[in-house]
This record gives sequence, structure tokens and C-alpha cells, in this order.
Amino acid sequence: MSIKKIAGIFIGVVCLGLAVWYFIDKGTFKEHKIKVTTTDSLEISKNIIEKPYTPLPVADSFRIETKKIKWGQNLAYILHKKTNLNNTDVNRLINNTSEVFDLRKIKAGAKYKLYFDRNDSAKYLVYNHSKIDFLIYNLDSVNVKLYSKPIRTERQKRSGKIESSLWNAMVHNNINPVVAGELSDIYAWTIDFFGLQKGDKFTVIYDEEFADSTSIGVSKVYGAVFEHNGEKHFAINFEQDSTESFWDEKGNSLRKAFLKSPLKFSRVSSKFSRRRFHPILKIYRPHSGVDYAAPTGTPVYSIGDGKVITKRYSKSAGYYVKIKHNSVYITQYNHFSKFAKGIKVGQRVKQGQIIGYVGATGYATGPHLDFRIFKSGKAIDPLKVKAPPVKPIKETYQEAFNTKKDKIINELDETVSASLS
Repeated sequence: MSIKKIAGIFIGVVCLGLAVWYFIDKGTFKEHKIKVTTTDSLEISKNIIEKPYTPLPVADSFRIETKKIKWGQNLAYILHKKTNLNNTDVNRLINNTSEVFDLRKIKAGAKYKLYFDRNDSAKYLVYNHSKIDFLIYNLDSVNVKLYSKPIRTERQKRSGKIESSLWNAMVHNNINPVVAGELSDIYAWTIDFFGLQKGDKFTVIYDEEFADSTSIGVSKVYGAVFEHNGEKHFAINFEQDSTESFWDEKGNSLRKAFLKSPLKFSRVSSKFSRRRFHPILKIYRPHSGVDYAAPTGTPVYSIGDGKVITKRYSKSAGYYVKIKHNSVYITQYNHFSKFAKGIKVGQRVKQGQIIGYVGATGYATGPHLDFRIFKSGKAIDPLKVKAPPVKPIKETYQEAFNTKKDKIINELDETVSASLS
């Protein structure tokens, strides 16, 4: 090989190396999509955005102080009080930050770390905005960069058995407790989660996302089976008319006309009764609803679509709302601490929309929701209402649904068998 060719190759390699160094040093990363597929019988694919990420300063080389942003503090205050930067450099850092991050999003309670060298001079400041995003301030070069950890998705197949509560079952079986909320949403029209019994079982297949080793949430549930009172309730995630929803094994929608309960994860403190001793009035009188004990401020949801027909305060019911759902059903929610923003008479509300917050206004010995349902003007027991389901799977989707259903149920059965072995 001639000297000219060798020199040309050498110069090309050097130029390539300098170009790579330049783009890495400038932080000009491009987002790219990674398609993740599984070899399991349930076919799943997911697009993941892998965002730019860099290791933090080497901890062994610094003394690290971990702090929390206090109420009223901002970036300028922290840089002035915790570092040796002058006003010019502080303003420069703030201006640089505004180019990559909205400073108004810096929140009280969030953590940040200061890295000090052996001379006790601050060299870096790291602000953790979330489990994914964080800012690294280089106090020597007076610059800042926003980094995001790459998100990893893992498909989970988990089973559990109720001994005391759904939440405890999640913890006992090392399942992300967020899954409890997912299941309560999926089965909101089918299972009364206030009435779970010891021995009830569940199996669920879902995607969980991680940043490093930290779970950042559940992105999708593919299927589940919940055995309650000896009866199995399947939930199959299937897309119909470009909308994902959950269906039972017969193709009936799990979405009914009403939610089972207007609260999440509370307890029934008093049931519907024709003759109950009133704790304040000290007399026996009918109790035309169900009391759910819950902390003040707990969100209260409309159990179905409808129109607000009453919003007011009364001496006995406190702050309360009535919603008319159709020509037959009206629901009432008593003892709010306050109404949800925007709730007013005549407004249309959606199923699951927050309409108020638990309180103890009116005749109440403690914070709770007094929930009532009226059918054709007559109060009925909310715990015994059976609402009709929405329309089932359309005929044109039936074959595709059956294929998906068989795969998911097979995986659920395999997961149960594996948990027993």
C-alpha cells in the first residue's frame, strides 16, 4: 500500500473521530425508535423512545450533599446560596437552563445534589425533575444539559391471592401496587372491590416500564382473570373501531352503565337500611344510601354519564350534588368538603369524572361520602344495582377477537400453572 493511501486512511479516521467527539460533546443526540418484540405466544410489539443519557459525575471523587427544594426557593436562590458562582455566572446558567427546561416546573420537594471537590468547592449541581429527567449543571464551565434515562419495557405475568386486601396482595407477591389501580379500573363495572373476600384470586399480564432499576409505571394491560366469590371474570384487551377496551370471554364489554363505586379503595361504614340509628340525631330513621369512609379530600367520581341537576348546601347533607343519568336513574353524593372545579347545574359529566371531594359537612361525625341512587324516584340499595352492559363485540371483529382471546386465556392459564408449581 502506498504512503499516500496510508496517509489518506489515517486522515479519514482522525476526521471521523473528531466528528464523533464533537457531536457527543455538544449533546446533539437524536431520538430513535426501537421496536421490541417478544417470542411468547401473545404477540406484542412496542415502540420505545430511547432518550439521551449520560453517567453522573463519579461519586468517589466528590463529597455529595443531597437536598430538597423548599417552598419559595428557586434555581437562582440555590445557585447563590449553595455555590461560589458570581451574579454573572448565575444569570448565565439561568438563561442556559431556560433554553432546555421550563424553570417554572421546578417544584418544592424535588431533590437535588451538590458535588464538592476536596477543596470544598461546588463543581456540579444535579436536579432530579422526575424518575426519568434530570439536569446536570457544570459549575466550572457554567453550562447545563437536560438528560433523560432510557426507558426499558418488561412484560410481566403475575398472580396473587387475597388474604386481607388487594393492595396487600400486590405487595406480598412483589407486584407493582399500581397494578391494583389498573385492575380496579378494568373491573370497575364488574367487581365491587370493597367486597373482596379472602381466597379471591387474580392473574394479570401487563407491560411495566423501568428507568434504570426503578419502575415508572404500567403502560398497558393485555389481559386478566379475577376469581371473586368462586366466579371467574376475564378481561381481554381488544381494539374495536380504533379504540382499545376490555371484554369478557364471550365478547361482552366490561364497561357497564354505572361504576360499581364512586370512590377508589375505601370501606363501607354504613349500608342501606330502612331503620338505622342516626349518630347525630339519636333517632331511628331510614338510611337511603351507602356511607363510604374515606379521608377528607378523597376524589369522588360520577358513576355514569349524566347531567348535574343539583349543586348546593343543606343542613343535613352538607355540600352535595345530584346527577340525572337517564329517565330512570338519579345519583346523589353528600357531605363534600368542596365541589370539583367547574361543576355546575346543567353541566354534562362523564363516567369517572371527579365531581367533588370527601368531607364532613352537614350531619356527619367524620369524613365520608353518603352515596345514594334513585330509580324512578325511589331510593334503592346502591350495592345491589345491576346495570346493563354496553354493546358486545361486533360480528365483523368476532374472528379476530376469538383469536386474541384464546391466546390471552392460554397465557393466563400458563401463568397460574407456573405460580402453583
